[in-house]
Amino acid sequence: MIGIIDYNMGNLASVYNACHLLDAKATIVKNPDDLKNFNRVILPGVGAYKDAMEHLIKTGMNEAVNEFAKSGKPMIGICLGMQLLFESSQEFGHTDGLGLIDGVVVKFDKTKMHEDFKIPHMGWNTIVNKEHPLFEGLHNPYLYFVHSYHAVTKEENIIGKTTYGYEFASAVNKDNIYGFQPHPEKSHENGLRILKNFMNIK
Repeated sequence: MIGIIDYNMGNLASVYNACHLLDAKATIVKNPDDLKNFNRVILPGVGAYKDAMEHLIKTGMNEAVNEFAKSGKPMIGICLGMQLLFESSQEFGHTDGLGLIDGVVVKFDKTKMHEDFKIPHMGWNTIVNKEHPLFEGLHNPYLYFVHSYHAVTKEENIIGKTTYGYEFASAVNKDNIYGFQPHPEKSHENGLRILKNFMNIK
């Protein structure tokens, strides 16, 4: 059973539909107490980091997510959901995150980019991936991105990188916690394969 966390910031419908395309039993979870009943969890997200953390804290879902992480069961964050896994974000000042992966979320640095590169980074781009169970059957997949901020973390946490003006971490893993900056649920066959691989992780 897959729990899709609802905290009023998510791309819930597309994630839910992608799970059902893969014949997975997925449920949208609003009650933090229910999270422990699932075998794996997806933390989706679209929007502002600060608002997302405020919603998670207000509902108590932040504590439930941290408890789930301690269980050792697989959890994946998508787009904003991935960014929330880190210690903090610089979006609209400083906001503490869930702290499940070491690192900080920063805005794309225009000084490192050619003027032709626009922010947000929007559209299809490639993840140059390391060998990892989430990329089984894939090699440098093409996926759909929409974001203005990206994570900066230790090399050991990075399983995929993307170049947009400069190279940044676009897929991460620490222990049982996984994150993707692009939207697998909007990335057709490649994205569905990533979600399927996540569902197969023990």
